[in-house]
Amino acid sequence: MITVESIITDILKREGGSVDHPKDLGGPSRFGITQRTARVYGWKGDVFDIEESLARDIYKHMYYVAPGFDSVAVFSKKVAAEIMDTGVNMGVTVAVTFLQRALNVLNRSQRDFPDLQADGMVGPQTLGALNEFLELRGVAGERVLLRALDSMQGSRYIEIAEHRMDNEAFVFGWFQHRVGSS
Repeated sequence: MITVESIITDILKREGGSVDHPKDLGGPSRFGITQRTARVYGWKGDVFDIEESLARDIYKHMYYVAPGFDSVAVFSKKVAAEIMDTGVNMGVTVAVTFLQRALNVLNRSQRDFPDLQADGMVGPQTLGALNEFLELRGVAGERVLLRALDSMQGSRYIEIAEHRMDNEAFVFGWFQHRVGSS
């Protein structure tokens, strides 16, 4: 059964422990939490002193509840897990925009539901479109939506590496552990 705790456990496995890779623009991190993110959450200490319980709290509140992924989970826990993982790695606005764009191209030229404004925010229209899509398309629709989200995520990784060669150090791992892993 997929829960927010199981999603976070999977993310922690992908993120690892303490990391300070010289090519990572995000800087040092622990459990995937950067110093900047920890500061936003209120942490005053060194990022390498963060305990796993704090990392779990940060993930739950900043990357699940605050962006509305808990509301997405009401309709699809798998989609919520996918966009949460993408949100952790690329930002929650990017993850929601991927969802909105995918729903827009899967709505059969607006016959199933109106196009969404791809604004990167989970709101009533996004949730309504997701619900309508899943009701119409069922399990197969959920599977196709997840494939679409993975495709956009993978394409974004390639674009990131094409624009900054140092990011090539991470592409293999991103594809190995993130694309298609949720």
